Amino acid sequence: MRIAMMVRGFIPAPRPVDVVYSPLDVALAIAEGLAKRGHNVDLYSPSGSNAKVATKTRGLRPLVKSQADMQALTHTTDLIAHYMPGLWDHYLALEMFKRASKGHYDLLHFHHPESIISLAGLFPKVPVVYTMHDALHNWHPDIFKLFTTPNQHCISISNNQREDAPDLPYAGTVHNGIDPKAWPFSRSHDNYLLFVGRIAPEKGIKEAVEVAEASGERLIIIGPILSPEHQIYFDEYVKPHLNDKISYLGYKTHEETANYFKKAKALLLPLQWEEPFGLTMIESLACGTPVIALRRGSVPEVMINGITGFVVNSVDQMVDALKKLPTIRRQDCRDHVIANFSIEKMAAGYEATFKKILKEVRFKKTERLRKAISNNLYNTVHARQQTLLRLPGRAGGLPDLPS
Repeated sequence: MRIAMMVRGFIPAPRPVDVVYSPLDVALAIAEGLAKRGHNVDLYSPSGSNAKVATKTRGLRPLVKSQADMQALTHTTDLIAHYMPGLWDHYLALEMFKRASKGHYDLLHFHHPESIISLAGLFPKVPVVYTMHDALHNWHPDIFKLFTTPNQHCISISNNQREDAPDLPYAGTVHNGIDPKAWPFSRSHDNYLLFVGRIAPEKGIKEAVEVAEASGERLIIIGPILSPEHQIYFDEYVKPHLNDKISYLGYKTHEETANYFKKAKALLLPLQWEEPFGLTMIESLACGTPVIALRRGSVPEVMINGITGFVVNSVDQMVDALKKLPTIRRQDCRDHVIANFSIEKMAAGYEATFKKILKEVRFKKTERLRKAISNNLYNTVHARQQTLLRLPGRAGGLPDLPS
């Protein structure tokens, strides 16, 4: 297959090291995985990109080179009001559509439908696929109702994600994947619990602190504070509890975080929202560290209760689950990721979904052609019969052509 892919037109790929933006990480893994499976993948991204697949930049300058740039871009009313991020996306996406309409690509793959969905209907013969990375909101059905066309398809990253918008044009569900080699395994662990994620109410950091205090366990917290509102949340619910047993380390790089993952007793995941996937789960498990999680979002799809950790319904049950951690084999945690959440598994899922979409496209095209040929043949025979009917002594004929 010949595939063109785009995440954002304003962030280079790979992302700047301090930028927190997991959809770009996942997209690059998909692109590289598909390329390894023999497909031609072009990534459309701004200048400064250095991906492992062919990159088309069209000389577009990036708007984001750091987390500070990201904050300024997404929190500046003037830039948002003038659609700067969206226009950067449109600039690259339009080139993708033009090239696809000329036969250069079999399929276009985007990772944020809201940024380009208004273009898709202008190119009805180009198959378009969206990966839905974010939680689905009540406006998602609205935008698809406004702009949907038969050439557009969605891929959810968990089955649970679909519940808030069940009627989108889904083509399949493909769980996210990681490279297990990038997350080193450890058979042994140190005596601390770990929380990794953005410092935000929906991630459940307040509840993680409650688990640590109720159990008397040591807790290490890793994650960025990305907005003034989240700083207020941190100051109220986390900072007062920091002491020699509960520590906050701020943002850490991939490599640094992996070192904490592999030596943790368990990862706490007290989600307060329906998180569509949650990469920290499989990153932790790849390192051999079990997860204790609330039953929210994709957790039941990713975890095996009692094998890779524990899926529970309350903070109190999280505390109780800590006592059962010795029953979990760390090797089982890693094996579960290798078998179900590797890049290879994810790429195979996208490959199968893309092929299914293209097969349906070819079938519809063949049916249209067959019908056209059939109608043309019928019309030819019908015209010949009408000519014969006008000859002396002729009667009868073919029935009227169906509408």
